[in-house]
Amino acid sequence: MDNARLKKYAELLVRSGGNVQKGQVVVIGCSVDDAYFGRLVQECAYDAGASEVVMDWGDEASARAKFLRADDGIFDDFPQWKVDWYKHYDDKGAVYLRVSSTDPDYLAGVDPNRLRRFSKASGIATKAHSAIMMSNTNRWSVCAIPSPAWAKKVFPNVSEEEAMEKLWAAILKGARADGDNPQTDWEKHKDNFTDRVEYLNKMNFDSLRITTGLGTDITLGLVKNHVWVGGGDTGKDGVPFFPNLPTEEIFTMPDRTRANGRVVASMPLSRMGNLIEGFEMTFKDGLVDSFKAEKNEQALADMLGMDEGAKRLGEVALVTNSSPIGQMGVLFYNTLFDENASAHLALGKAYPNNMKGGDDMTTEKLVEAGGNDSLIHVDFMFGTADMKVIGIGADGTETVFFDNGEFI
Repeated sequence: MDNARLKKYAELLVRSGGNVQKGQVVVIGCSVDDAYFGRLVQECAYDAGASEVVMDWGDEASARAKFLRADDGIFDDFPQWKVDWYKHYDDKGAVYLRVSSTDPDYLAGVDPNRLRRFSKASGIATKAHSAIMMSNTNRWSVCAIPSPAWAKKVFPNVSEEEAMEKLWAAILKGARADGDNPQTDWEKHKDNFTDRVEYLNKMNFDSLRITTGLGTDITLGLVKNHVWVGGGDTGKDGVPFFPNLPTEEIFTMPDRTRANGRVVASMPLSRMGNLIEGFEMTFKDGLVDSFKAEKNEQALADMLGMDEGAKRLGEVALVTNSSPIGQMGVLFYNTLFDENASAHLALGKAYPNNMKGGDDMTTEKLVEAGGNDSLIHVDFMFGTADMKVIGIGADGTETVFFDNGEFI
């Protein structure tokens, strides 16, 4: 990938994604294997006026070695210094940027009990930081770049070099970063969401009934005063930003007690380095009543067992089948991209800004109003080319507004 294209992509993450302002602190999460790109993002952040750019390096190989070889007792602990580290930068109003290049299978073969315990310990310890991120108190944005292992997973029948080239091309196209001016293209993309978001908020449906040819047939109650959001977000400081590069979704908050029916996943879910495949769940009064998976069912069970809220829904998102990512016909094995190819639901914590006044509510008040709380927020894809959505009003009136995978 040529340097000019890489720099435009890095600038997109900094200036459109996180929308870094002069004098702000920026924290960049990046793998040591991707240091070349992380440093480029760092330079772009300083060019945008950042007062300090902090690099938060990660290493999947080291993480795998730890899960395989460390003493068993350490997985119930999360270091206090890291909790304090997050609080330090949260309090400074830092913008968090993340560069993702995860190998979907990097934790394959690891004891699932260790993964579950570590995930729970880290989730409890960083709950305050997660709440800050989900309420947009601090702006944040995530982009992806290829790694050899990820590229070969997506394109297994070509050489590693060709797989990397193909995945780079797919990522830039999906992230609308392959044009001459990606930042301008993203502003136009944001405008395209306006009519649909306004329509859904005006209709103020009480519930949605969603069906697909794979067997999904579920009715989702929506919280009162729910808000549909799409095409970017706005921080509590009033500065607009794009949390995900790419984004094709319009989403809102389901009522945590009013999901009833069956959901069949249309894509695998990459969770803690394991792929959960061929899975489905049934819901009764908002709670997962039963589930099964063809592969890595225990990983699904561990995720659902994280806490009570992990068995309930925090998000419903609509994505058209004609989205650029959906039209590629590529299974990315990466939620950042696959969730923008398909309609999806999220188990776990709800985004407060999907309810009027939600950003100013305590967690307890949000839950009382029907929003979900959990240590996790995990998107899984269920949308298909034949998906149909019926909006049901408080008076029982039904309106078909999404059919054959598209808004009508």
